Amino acid sequence: MNDTMVTLVGNAATAVEHRLTAAGVPVARFRLATTVRRYDRTRECWTDGETSFYTVRSWRGLADNVAASVAVGEPLVVQGRLRVREGEQPPERGGQRWFSAEVDAVAIGHDLARGTAAFRRITRVRSEPVPPQQGAPQAPGGPPAGAPDAEPPPDLPNPLQDRPA
Repeated sequence: MNDTMVTLVGNAATAVEHRLTAAGVPVARFRLATTVRRYDRTRECWTDGETSFYTVRSWRGLADNVAASVAVGEPLVVQGRLRVREGEQPPERGGQRWFSAEVDAVAIGHDLARGTAAFRRITRVRSEPVPPQQGAPQAPGGPPAGAPDAEPPPDLPNPLQDRPA
């Protein structure tokens, strides 16, 4: 499929709406504002152009991470598939045609050109048990050797418990 991939740099304009679909799949949605800035040589200063707004959607693990990480006003970089939707208002609302630019996000992160961030890797717990590998030694009462642990070893800090408030 030939998708139009875009990278947008802007600010979160709305709070993240996080919910589950009827099938139980996490989805997050927010609006991103992008404004072009240009240097005006005649006035010798930076000027803002028009602001564009995009609806950004993310799914599954990315949706959970976005809901836990993004707040209104934060500078973001969004990469994903561009979708342009159009429709028409009902006659009682004026009957005007409208267009909406949406991005199905593949990656979302804070814009480090405008601030700092501290990355925290999360550990996802699998919903179904991992079958033991044939021939893999198994510790008594523990997972097979080489299998991913659901929790970090006791001597390592758990990033999910040690988050600042």
